[in-house]
Amino acid sequence: MAEDLNNMDLSMDAAELYLEEVFTDRRVGTVQRLTPVRADGSPDSERPMLYVGQTQLMTRMGPLPLSFEIEATDLADAVARFGEAAGQALHETVRRMEDMRRDAASSLIVPETGGMGGGIPAMGAPGGGKIQLP
Repeated sequence: MAEDLNNMDLSMDAAELYLEEVFTDRRVGTVQRLTPVRADGSPDSERPMLYVGQTQLMTRMGPLPLSFEIEATDLADAVARFGEAAGQALHETVRRMEDMRRDAASSLIVPETGGMGGGIPAMGAPGGGKIQLP
């Protein structure tokens, strides 16, 4: 793992710089306007301006941060599309969490209970019942 950390490329890409501006309604979330710039800080009109929305949803387990791109032509358009984009990001996040939960559940092996399971019970204890990871 230390070798992987030593081989990481942590250099910035001067051709992909953006100036960040943050707008908020102080109630629902924020919209970041990312203006493309050159390495000297001057505007780069060759690349499109980007908009990123951010919000938090309260869950039983605490706040769930959401960050999502908003397809928009200007700031007013990004603000108008914020709710729809946030809803799509939430649905995608919930779907990914369900997929992760399903994958984690399918990787568990639960031995049969009772002494006739066909294997040696863990630690010599009768009946098995221990969850084991493959």
